[in-house]
Amino acid sequence: MAILELNKVKKSFGTGHKQVDALKETDFLAERGELIAIIGPSGSGKSTFLTIVGGLLSPSTGEVIINKENLSSLNEKKRSKIRLKEIGFILQASNLIPFLTVEKQLKLLDKVKKGNMTKAELEQLYKDLGISDLRDKYPSDLSGGERQRAAIAKALYSNPSIILADEPTASLDSDRAYEVMELLKNETKNKNTTTIVVTHDTRLVGYCDKVYNMTDGILTLKSKE
Repeated sequence: MAILELNKVKKSFGTGHKQVDALKETDFLAERGELIAIIGPSGSGKSTFLTIVGGLLSPSTGEVIINKENLSSLNEKKRSKIRLKEIGFILQASNLIPFLTVEKQLKLLDKVKKGNMTKAELEQLYKDLGISDLRDKYPSDLSGGERQRAAIAKALYSNPSIILADEPTASLDSDRAYEVMELLKNETKNKNTTTIVVTHDTRLVGYCDKVYNMTDGILTLKSKE
């Protein structure tokens, strides 16, 4: 069953001869239980695609449909509710609040959203990510890799329908990167969610059900071989 659909979505910046098509006309479909990679170099349109899918940026033309809701027809307040309910973001900048400990980052979500992980599930998540001993630490006390893993925990804690990950393994060594991808794969399959990983890291391809190339704003499905 499709959880995400893009119909003829395009994003342009500027006007006239200065117009740049960051994302050319794109059709895209993601099913529940799929782990999808979008691979391409910096400046290829990957981040534009991700921010449009996440409802953070409106397309110039076309429709973005999440769980049967057309984001294009909603105001910002309603789009925010859908982001909170349906989407978990894993961003390069880690998206952590500087004055909250790792555990309080997650618990803050309990005040605004129901259906988050149980205590037992959270303990297992800490263990899987190797951050059990970091829960009382502040972001400034963590290394880049530790902050990234804490951000992943924050995204997964809310049990989202869609996980959008922007270079989730960029600050991790190979062993930890593989562990994180295995975790994302298991979460995707076990909870029947959808995960989209935007990356230039070809090490991650083997974990994915589908792989797309992004080049000059053009999205193309490719074979994993």
